[in-house]
Amino acid sequence: MATAKVTISIDRAFLSKIDELVNQKIFPNRSKAIQTAVEEKLKRFEKSRLAIECAKLNPNDEQALAEEGLAMEIDEWPEY
Repeated sequence: MATAKVTISIDRAFLSKIDELVNQKIFPNRSKAIQTAVEEKLKRFEKSRLAIECAKLNPNDEQALAEEGLAMEIDEWPEY
């Protein structure tokens, strides 16, 4: 993945916590700690977007579609 340098402003208390993590060798440097935090937040955001979109679905409509699909394919299923 290509990287780019950016300048950010961050609360001093957060920066102190990041520095503690770097000092404890949990992260090699501030950049990696912040990059990891941003990546994790973006992944959670994507998952929450999926949950929000799924919540918009009507369970009864989805069940009807699933059953309709199964009914059309049942004749094609092999006998056991």
